[in-house]
Amino acid sequence: MSRIGKKTITVPSGVTATVNGQQVSIKGPKGELSAVLVDEVIAKLEDGEINVGPRDETKRAQAMWGMSRTVVANLIEGVSDGFSKTLEINGVGYRAAMQGKSLQLSVGLSHEVNYPVPEGVSVECPKPTEIIISGIDKQRVGQVAAEIRSYRPPEPYKGKGIKYAGEYIFRKEGKKK
Repeated sequence: MSRIGKKTITVPSGVTATVNGQQVSIKGPKGELSAVLVDEVIAKLEDGEINVGPRDETKRAQAMWGMSRTVVANLIEGVSDGFSKTLEINGVGYRAAMQGKSLQLSVGLSHEVNYPVPEGVSVECPKPTEIIISGIDKQRVGQVAAEIRSYRPPEPYKGKGIKYAGEYIFRKEGKKK
């Protein structure tokens, strides 16, 4: 039994949800999102609540139950509140700046890195050492954050690089004489 899957998803006011077979569409103040659920689960819209349940008692249906419920909950949270991730840049001379529709990173490479920001995601740099990525699609926001971080992940000796806000970097001790 999925403990997460058993929870019902309440549709907040200002958000409209439609369930058409395996297609779930959510429309809210920030935009519109939709997802196609796997065939092993059933979604029902009743009294302003969405219930997701397994179609049968197979192992795959049980596995997809909680995941499908979380996907629908993320759609609702995205169109009502949105998602954001914050990246921090550590290192002497490491900085980021927006240049039109692309993010320009100076992270110790022989060249500047220009990252074109994809549609549906907004990137801003309030400080040269801080990048805020926001949007309504949780998967897309996380993917953009991971791609930006991959240009210079934090190293374990001095902690230089691009890291998520609040991420703990395990530090190693350097060479001893």
